[in-house]
Amino acid sequence: MATPSSLGDPRTAPGERPGARPERTVEQERLHRRQRLAGAYRIFARLGLHEGLAGHITARDPERPDHFWVNRFGVDFSRITVSNLLLVDAEGEIVEGRGPLNTAAFAIHSRIHEARPDVVAAAHSHSVYGKALSAIGEPLHPVNQDACAFYEDHVIFDDYAGVVLSTDEGDRIAAALGRCKLALLANHGLLSVGRSVESAAYWYIAAERAAKAQLIAAAAGTLKHIDHDTARLTAGQIGGESLARRSFEALYQVVIEEEPGFLD
Repeated sequence: MATPSSLGDPRTAPGERPGARPERTVEQERLHRRQRLAGAYRIFARLGLHEGLAGHITARDPERPDHFWVNRFGVDFSRITVSNLLLVDAEGEIVEGRGPLNTAAFAIHSRIHEARPDVVAAAHSHSVYGKALSAIGEPLHPVNQDACAFYEDHVIFDDYAGVVLSTDEGDRIAAALGRCKLALLANHGLLSVGRSVESAAYWYIAAERAAKAQLIAAAAGTLKHIDHDTARLTAGQIGGESLARRSFEALYQVVIEEEPGFLD
């Protein structure tokens, strides 16, 4: 499942400059991340990827890398806006915004951000198919083209110990994740990371859909795996940062047009 490639060696499409992004000031980059973060919550809500008060997506602050932006606990994903996001420091103190802070969000995400300086954002929620796959201890198999985006680039964290309230467990999750972009948290759900808010959110969406397709196929018959060489080739074609960012932006534009209030 795991390989050291993924985020450490971003894949790009032919002719595409690795990591190409517009130049922004710190202030512009912060606003960009906050807007995409609020938009990601709205997209998750639209797709039914949250449950109750569980779940969190975070974005590292571009000026203070040991700080991250996250949703305020108790606000539904469909009501997240740029202005009600929280800025949290390395000790779990709210630096900007009005709490409360989700304890599990800090316990998990603070350790991910510390262990992975290459990661700008991380997403975790309790979506139905991610939970279902995590309950049977199966990885995402290369059974279709889209699932190959995670080939040799995800892990199973098989150490469920209740609600994550301790940074010690956050450290164990971060260690298990390694250099990969996705972790299946056993009996819990999915956790994705990316070099941008856009990619972290999109990889979560893609993983949830891959889990759904795999579970449906397994219920219908015997899974037919794509062979190793083809799966690895396909991963290089569709598993890169830039394609994920662009895929997210397509969803983001719909939300901007239909729910522009989240930018407030």
